[in-house]
Amino acid sequence: MRAIWKGAVSFGLVSIGVKLYSATEEKDIRFHQVHRDDGGRIRYKRTCSVCGEEVSYDGIAKGYDLGGGELVILTDADFADLPLTSSRAIDVLEFVPAEQVDPILYNKAYFLEPEGTATKPYVLLRDALADSERVAIVKVALRQREQLATLRVRDGVLLLNTMLWPDEVRTPDFGFLDEDLKVRPPELAMAASLIDSMAGEFQPDAFTDDYRAALQEVIDAKVEGREVVQPAEEEAAPAAAVDLMAALKASVERARVARGETPSGGAGEPTPISSARSAKRASKAQPAKTPTAKAAKAQAAKAEPAKKTPARKAPAQKAEPAKRTAEKKTAKAPAKKTAEKKTTRAPAKQAAEKKAAPRRSA
Repeated sequence: MRAIWKGAVSFGLVSIGVKLYSATEEKDIRFHQVHRDDGGRIRYKRTCSVCGEEVSYDGIAKGYDLGGGELVILTDADFADLPLTSSRAIDVLEFVPAEQVDPILYNKAYFLEPEGTATKPYVLLRDALADSERVAIVKVALRQREQLATLRVRDGVLLLNTMLWPDEVRTPDFGFLDEDLKVRPPELAMAASLIDSMAGEFQPDAFTDDYRAALQEVIDAKVEGREVVQPAEEEAAPAAAVDLMAALKASVERARVARGETPSGGAGEPTPISSARSAKRASKAQPAKTPTAKAAKAQAAKAEPAKKTPARKAPAQKAEPAKRTAEKKTAKAPAKKTAEKKTTRAPAKQAAEKKAAPRRSA
């Protein structure tokens, strides 16, 4: 765990140096917003609604809405004089019975770890709290906000629970509260019997987040089915070069990473994602391998039929003169028929001349 705050618990005249750690973490499955077609991340820009320009974090101030479109602008200088921004103390105000603190007030939980030589006073406060069966009401400034909190013991460690201020808890205002509804004694007795039948000891480990488990199964099934999209890596904008040698060295390291090599500065063990990316880059950059003798022989065997193909086309080329001869015969055919017609007409002409001859003599 990483400490998110350092300070001291002020217990009377005793100051106990402590580190603050988040005691809880959400296990919800988080998603990025991506482009449906190619899986690219969706980015948002901070733009001004008046001039339309993109604004960096340095140019952003805080505005308090007065209503009617009017704003009061507060800068970092306006917050600098507030006392809580530099406060590093958890001030114990009083000790109260734990049952007097309404659970609705609890907000977030943090572990406290003793720092340096503060272990003994830390253990003293812890044991005194456990013996008194009370919780300490304290004030602490976290994230530029003063918060009310409690200190109690859990698993041998001081636990800080930040709380909401009383005016931050809403008052229920529902119509049925004003209705005069009567519950009959038999109904109440039956409800009490149902409660008794479902009574038990609370064991948090007995309950699971079924929705999160089902969603994780869907994600695992997608991964196993390789329905995974790896969008193109975005190139970061080059920073202004302060040192020429540093810029050159960074360029060399970047080129090595692009080739899948390990940076000269060393790196941790590769993750599955980084290994897959390196393998993908190596496969793209790897030159074509020289075929082995066996592979070359197989390629030659495949190439032989292609060489024999022109020989198969040779008969078609030789048959071309025969085709031309047939065309010539076809062209001469009409002349032959004409000759046959002339031969057929000749005897008929001779017979006509014989018949005409006696008529002339008579």
